Amino acid sequence: MTLQQEIVGNAMQMAVVNLTPGQTVYCEAGKFLFKTANVSMETRLSGPDRSGRDQAGQGGGGMGGMLRQAMGTAMQVGQRALAGESLAFQYFTSTGGEGTVGFAGVLPGEMRALELTGNRAWFAEKDAFVAAESTVDFGIAFQGGRTGMSGGEGFILEKFTGTGTVIICGAGNFIDLNPADFGGRIEVDTGCIVAFEEGIEYGVQRIGGLNRQGLMNAVFGGEGLSLATLEGNGRVILQSLTIEGLANALKKAQGGDKQGPTGGLFSTHAG
Repeated sequence: MTLQQEIVGNAMQMAVVNLTPGQTVYCEAGKFLFKTANVSMETRLSGPDRSGRDQAGQGGGGMGGMLRQAMGTAMQVGQRALAGESLAFQYFTSTGGEGTVGFAGVLPGEMRALELTGNRAWFAEKDAFVAAESTVDFGIAFQGGRTGMSGGEGFILEKFTGTGTVIICGAGNFIDLNPADFGGRIEVDTGCIVAFEEGIEYGVQRIGGLNRQGLMNAVFGGEGLSLATLEGNGRVILQSLTIEGLANALKKAQGGDKQGPTGGLFSTHAG
């Protein structure tokens, strides 16, 4: 059953989800806003499986099954910890009739509901995940070392598989693109990528060569030394505001460390 949800608001959007009796939705800790009294809330370390049942509730197999469950949960938690994600999920289930739950992101910006059919996974930047049906699996995807170390934000991605609705968020406004409409390839600031479909090839390239123009781009262009590349045929969602840009604007307003005239390569960051 498709998740009944409505995204409301402008500068700081919220997702209002209507649950049918017995239906479950889960979110990353810290994204919950409100719920009706007939919606139960549980905090768990494990993620759901594709059957919609929480993995912690699958107790078959005796002691061996319990050990496998514990090891699986520990691996999930370890991956999320390494990625800097929340260690736990909050689960909301409607009991005794229809219920309502509200969620929001942590930055001013848009939200988007993605419908997974089971044919293609979706990948998203860290912290993009807000909430999903229990039939959607949440995982961590690690890009190759060379790509990740060059791309910064792109090293660790959230991965969504299964079927159902997943709600994501980003900063600023969204724009939807398909690289196939632009010759098969687009080049993007690494901090502007929100999400993309499976089948899109993600990479990182150096801006220019080690020549005068390449150094000018790196020093004064504000992008540092690299751009993200997205190739293939599929949906890509970009955001108009980067977290680094927002942080620099706040530092400047407070009179603290700021980017200064030299752009991204020599920008300073408060410790």
